[in-house]
Amino acid sequence: MEISFIGHSCFKIKGKNATLVIDPYNPEKTGYKLPKLEADVVLCSHQHGDHNHIAGVDGTHYDITTAGEYEVKDVYIEGIPTFHDEKHGADRGQNIMYQITMDGLNLLHVGDLGHELSQETLEKLVEIDVLMIPVGGTYTIDAETATKVISSIEPGIVVPMHYSTKNTSGVLAALDPLQKFLDEMGVEGAKEVDKLKVSSKADIPEETEVIVVTPAQQ
Repeated sequence: MEISFIGHSCFKIKGKNATLVIDPYNPEKTGYKLPKLEADVVLCSHQHGDHNHIAGVDGTHYDITTAGEYEVKDVYIEGIPTFHDEKHGADRGQNIMYQITMDGLNLLHVGDLGHELSQETLEKLVEIDVLMIPVGGTYTIDAETATKVISSIEPGIVVPMHYSTKNTSGVLAALDPLQKFLDEMGVEGAKEVDKLKVSSKADIPEETEVIVVTPAQQ
């Protein structure tokens, strides 16, 4: 499996039988270009322009934008409802986390999660090998809350997303930089990769490890 971080909260996940794109963004909403992407399945955590640009993805793809259980090309996907804020969606609406079982590995992309996870939600999760989580605050959980969420999930690998970079523009310029999260996690000299390649559970560390996947657009 190969996990590419496109930018913002968008990932491309290439497995043996299928390619997924999660939360493709509208370039006008983020300040990032959207490179050419093709996928078999496109997932959107919520209907904001920086997460739902399905039209920007080429190919004939199955689109998932609601909570529920899905199976496409031997990939099992569960959309778990959560909220975009700490007020049960009163400020920014609902959000969907996607739990993905693919090639024998369990992934979780939490979208624009805005709160810590309830025990009820945690009980829906399997053992998570790779967690993709926002860390920039302002519109999602911040570094401190992200650290608490990570502790409650205990994933093998954490890939941070949704933070400010040199080209972040508009309202997203208010996001915190990645370093604030790394400091909160007590990570020094974080491992950085262009793409995260995971062949099996044997590649998953026993203790949670933060791996910075370099965004293609930053």
